[in-house]
Amino acid sequence: MRLDELRAPRGARRARKRVGRGNASKGTYSGRGMKGQKSRSGGGVRPSFEGGQLPLMKRLPTQRGFTNIFRVEYATVNVDELVARFDGNAEVTPQAMRDARLVRGRGTPVKVLGRGEIDRALTVSAHRFSSEARRKIEAAGGAAVEIAT
Repeated sequence: MRLDELRAPRGARRARKRVGRGNASKGTYSGRGMKGQKSRSGGGVRPSFEGGQLPLMKRLPTQRGFTNIFRVEYATVNVDELVARFDGNAEVTPQAMRDARLVRGRGTPVKVLGRGEIDRALTVSAHRFSSEARRKIEAAGGAAVEIAT
């Protein structure tokens, strides 16, 4: 036997039943059976219909909680990152942080957090400061200037 001699057995391949194509194709009811919703033109139910039983999508619990539309997302920068990128007595603004690639995005407000130690005086301008970050910056002789959002 060769590959070009392979054939499906007789009766394995059947033509699709062409339902509802007139009386000549399948006899009196055109392959749709007798009465009922499925025999009518345009008849049938939507895919999610479960025979009147409460559908699965209605049985599942809905999502809890809500989304606060007034929430402000801050880009965060830690004190140790400022020390790594800026020299002493530097003016650190949100734009300077973007230039130093500490912050991404143009319109996002910046919040400075207090991880790490600071050993030089920096004048840091940001939209928000954590209390620990403000304490560390001012203890090193710098200034924490809050920008209005």
